[in-house]
Amino acid sequence: MGERLDVTRYGLTVPEMLRNPAPAILYEHAVRFDGAVITASGALSTRSGEKTGRSPGDKRIVDAPGTRHDVWWGPVNRPVSPEVFRALRRRALDYLASRPRLYVIDGFAGADPRWRQRVRVICSRPYHALFMHNMLIRPTPEELASFGEPDYVIMNAGAFPADAGLSGLGSSTSVTLDLENRELVILGTQYAGEMKKGVFTIMNFLMPGHGVLPMHCSVNEGEADDVTVFFGLSGTGKTTLSADPRRRLIGDDEHCWTDEGIFNIEGGCYAKCIDLSAQHEPEIHGAIRFGTVLENTVQHPESRHVDFSDASITQNTRAAYPIDFIPNARVPSVAGHPSHIILLTCDAFGILPPVSRLTPDQAMYHFVNGYTAKVAGTEMGVKTPEATFSACFGAAFLARHPSRYAALLKEKLERHGARAWLVNTGWSGGVAGVGARMSLPHTRAIIDAIHAGALESDYHEPDSFFGLRSPKRVPGCPSELLRPVRVWSSEAEYERAAKELVAKFEANHARAMFDAG
Repeated sequence: MGERLDVTRYGLTVPEMLRNPAPAILYEHAVRFDGAVITASGALSTRSGEKTGRSPGDKRIVDAPGTRHDVWWGPVNRPVSPEVFRALRRRALDYLASRPRLYVIDGFAGADPRWRQRVRVICSRPYHALFMHNMLIRPTPEELASFGEPDYVIMNAGAFPADAGLSGLGSSTSVTLDLENRELVILGTQYAGEMKKGVFTIMNFLMPGHGVLPMHCSVNEGEADDVTVFFGLSGTGKTTLSADPRRRLIGDDEHCWTDEGIFNIEGGCYAKCIDLSAQHEPEIHGAIRFGTVLENTVQHPESRHVDFSDASITQNTRAAYPIDFIPNARVPSVAGHPSHIILLTCDAFGILPPVSRLTPDQAMYHFVNGYTAKVAGTEMGVKTPEATFSACFGAAFLARHPSRYAALLKEKLERHGARAWLVNTGWSGGVAGVGARMSLPHTRAIIDAIHAGALESDYHEPDSFFGLRSPKRVPGCPSELLRPVRVWSSEAEYERAAKELVAKFEANHARAMFDAG
C-alpha cells in the first residue's frame, strides 16, 4: 500500500490513509468503492457526477490583506472574506473526516526545479487521486521522502455541497483559493479539472512576481531544438497542431517562460476525447491505456470498448494521462527559448488571413484580446457566429491583471527575438455558413512553412483594418486564400464585416486593459 502520512494537522483521522499509492491500487479502489470500470484498452473510466465541466462562476479568491492588491478582481476573480473561507474549509474537512479512506497525492507543479511548487492533494475519490498523480509532476522515491511541508494544499470535498447561504457564494458549488494561506478548497463539484486549473491559477499568481510568464498554451520542439508556443482557445486547433510526430511535445496546456527558457507546469495531459480516433489523433488515441483516467465517456457494457462519439453524458469527455504516454514527449518537459509564438484563432467571420506576421506590439494586442468565435452548434443557443474574447487566451485562470502578462510577453519577445504569428483556422470567403472552413492540410502547411523559415519575406501591404501583413505565398496553401478580401464575393460586404469585427476588438481591448474590476 502507499506510504501513510500523518494528516492530523488538518484535523483528519480516518481508518485508512494512502499517500501516493500506485495506480494499480487506485484502480482497485475505484472499481471496488467508486463505481469505476476498466475499459478494453486498460484505461479507467469514471464519472464526475452532475458537473461535467468547470464552474467558472463559482470560483472565488480570499480577499486577504497580504494579496488583495495583486489580484485582478472582477467577474473572473470574485472575493470572499477570510471568515467565509474558514467556514468552507471546516465544511470540507468535516466531510473528508467522515470518509472511510482518504488519498494524499504529493507532487510538483513545474518541471524546472528552480521554479516548481510542492502541491499536496487530499481527496476521497480514488479517481481524483489518480488524476492528480497523472497531472502533477511525479516525485521520485527520494524526492517524496524529502518532500517536507507543501507549498500549497488542495482539499477536494467535491462530493459535498457548499453552504450556498454563505456571504459571497452564489450556489452550492465553491472553488475557493486562499493565496495568503496557500490552500484551495473544493465543494459541490467533482469535475477533476477544477484541481488542475486551481494549480494553474496559483502559478499565474506567483510567477509574474519573478519575471516569469505563465502561459495557457501548448509547446513543441523540433530536431534543431527550435521551440514553438501555440496559444489558442478551445476549437482553434491548439492540441491538434502541436501534436506533430516530427517534433517533440513539451506539453499540451500550461507552461512558463523564464529567463532560461520554457518549462511545463504539468506532468500529464488532459485531452478532450470526443470523436477521438486512431486515424486523426494517433498519439492521443494510443495514450488511452492502463494508467489513463477517462472522465464521462461511454463504453459498451460487455466489450468495454469506449464509444468516443457518444456525447450522451457530455461533449466534454476527457482523458488524463502522464505526458510520457505520448511517444515523442520530452521528459523532463523543459526547453529553450521559443523561436516562434503562434496565436491561433478560429475566425468565423472570414476576415482574418490564414497567417500574418505580427510585430511585438501586435502580438501584445492579440494576446490581450484572446479572440476566437463560436459557431452554431458548438454551444446551446448559438445560432449565428459570435465573437469570443478571453484575455491572454486564458482569462478564467488569470490571477493578476491581463496587462501584467501582456507586458511580460512583449518583453520576452523583444529580448529573445521570437517571431510572432497570427494563424486563422476558421473561415474564408464569408462568415460561417457562407464561406469555407480552412482545411487542416492548408493550416499544417502554414505551420510547416513557419518552422522551415519559408515566410521570412515577400509580404502583402498591411490590411487597412488590423494592419496585418500576410505572406504572398505559402508552399502547400492556395495563394488566393492569403488575402481574405479576394475570396469574398463582395468587397463591400467584406469591408462592412471587417469594420464590425474591428469594433468588437477595440471595445474588448479597452475592457481587458483598463477595467480592473
